[in-house]
Amino acid sequence: MAEVSDEIPQAVMPTYNRIPVAFVRGDGSYLYDHTGKAYLDALTGLAVCGLGHAHPKVAAAIAEQASTLMHTSNLYRIPGQERLATRLTELAGMDNVFFCNSGAEANEAAIKIARLYGHARSIDAPQTVVMDGSFHGRTMATLTATGNRKVHAGFEPLLSGFVRAPYDDVESIEKIAANNKNVVAVMVEPVLGEGGIVIPDPGYLDALRGICDRHGWLLMADEVQTGNGRTGRYFAFQHTSAVPDVVTTAKGLGNGMPIGVCLARGEAAKMLVAGTHGSTFGGNFLACAAANAVVDELTDGGLTERAAELGERMLARFRDRLRGNNVVKEIRGLGLMVAVELHKPCTELIGAAVDAGLLINVTTDTVVRMLPPLTMSDAEADTVVDKVVGLIDDLPA
Repeated sequence: MAEVSDEIPQAVMPTYNRIPVAFVRGDGSYLYDHTGKAYLDALTGLAVCGLGHAHPKVAAAIAEQASTLMHTSNLYRIPGQERLATRLTELAGMDNVFFCNSGAEANEAAIKIARLYGHARSIDAPQTVVMDGSFHGRTMATLTATGNRKVHAGFEPLLSGFVRAPYDDVESIEKIAANNKNVVAVMVEPVLGEGGIVIPDPGYLDALRGICDRHGWLLMADEVQTGNGRTGRYFAFQHTSAVPDVVTTAKGLGNGMPIGVCLARGEAAKMLVAGTHGSTFGGNFLACAAANAVVDELTDGGLTERAAELGERMLARFRDRLRGNNVVKEIRGLGLMVAVELHKPCTELIGAAVDAGLLINVTTDTVVRMLPPLTMSDAEADTVVDKVVGLIDDLPA
């Protein structure tokens, strides 16, 4: 076991305000620090470890592949990648896949597809509509696409080629369509994740699909956080009848092993050809071994349906327990994306939860965000609710 120092060494760039706890082991829904204290994990590494920690089948797949062959590059065929591509395209209703290492890289590929698509239509300065409150990544293109000024600050000049619109506002998209002939795509999260687990009206994606069809635009769904069973469907867009032209996902696909994918269909699937894009590590033997094991569990174990059931259980208990609490503004969720929004900032709850042996997150300053593992038991989910309710009840009115 690695030695854990009392302070974070200066050799680590301070890009995070790290919580002063160091985990050394995980098991299912729990993490354990170097003192042996257990923490119930309702965050799963920001929606990454959907199968919980140290999942035996994923661990076995990684160990077997690591002892056989880890990497050769995409100059050669990778059988596990080809199997994973076939499975994901079938699950998403897409034609093909570009493999990379993260959600940001997957979204970067989607943006490049949109620009190639625009140029193929003789649009010299193609533009993509993106939404306020969105989060698409930290690369220059994806941070520009992100609808959060805090993410932009200090990185100007931002890239051109993006048009901003309010989230869940179909009329604003119609107005853009009527006045901007350079738009070629809409990039949207089916549920805003970092933006506070905001769930749009049921007809929102269908309306966007209709607008894109009428104007020849691509509809691109960022499912980096919502994909891989988290919302009660394999992909969140499958709660609707709208099928995107491009779908990106990452996070839960590798259960901790870095992997991202950009799926496409129709004309969008024809844009990236040899020489237009690439990734040294994308879809290598090790990453695809892990992802194939994850897909096995998600498709054969009923975990996607379990996410829907467990999410409803948690929402019902939160609504019952927090009824009449004047600090609470709204309780909402879809599958195992669960949020309790308060009327005031509550970032102090993160540290209080750690002290209580619970891992949660607060996003947009006022939203308690929970992204539990799909493998969590009823009793563990009830404990998450009980602990969060206790923390909120202890806040001054």
